[in-house]
Amino acid sequence: MAGIVLIVVGFAVYLGLSRLRSHGRGEPGEDELSRTVMLKASSLAYYVSIYLWLFIMYISDKTTLEAHTLVGAGIAGMAVVFVLCWLGVKLFGMKNA
Repeated sequence: MAGIVLIVVGFAVYLGLSRLRSHGRGEPGEDELSRTVMLKASSLAYYVSIYLWLFIMYISDKTTLEAHTLVGAGIAGMAVVFVLCWLGVKLFGMKNA
């Protein structure tokens, strides 16, 4: 759990520093490309998160973990899925289709 928190906090710090640098150079904090990347990553993460929750629901019957532990793992999993989707869209670009 601590590793997941570190990943999410690191992602937030990276975004904050990049916007701060852009502001220092007189550029807008959010341009059209960064908005498009964020939109594409969030929509992809939404679809992947649906399957994550289906998997968690499947596991909930087969494990002895409590419900609040599974919900917490699901929320942390959604955050990690979003970070990974953002990295994928940022590194591999967007298709025009």
